[in-house]
Amino acid sequence: MGKTKMKLKIRNNVHVLRAEKRMSQEQLASEIEVTRATINSIEKGNYNPSLELAFRIAEFFEKNINEIFSVEGRYE
Repeated sequence: MGKTKMKLKIRNNVHVLRAEKRMSQEQLASEIEVTRATINSIEKGNYNPSLELAFRIAEFFEKNINEIFSVEGRYE
């Protein structure tokens, strides 16, 4: 029997929150001191932010981190 691994898919609603504030990716990036490409990658789900960056995003939007990021997992 092989070792079981859990694969996690982290979802976020950064795009929705940014749209509610009528901000561009560039504006949000500037506010939280990252590049626009980083915001784009986070929104597309191609990049999971570090814990520090996730907290900066949550603080900026005045939300709990769990209101922005959620995890879906499955065992393989």
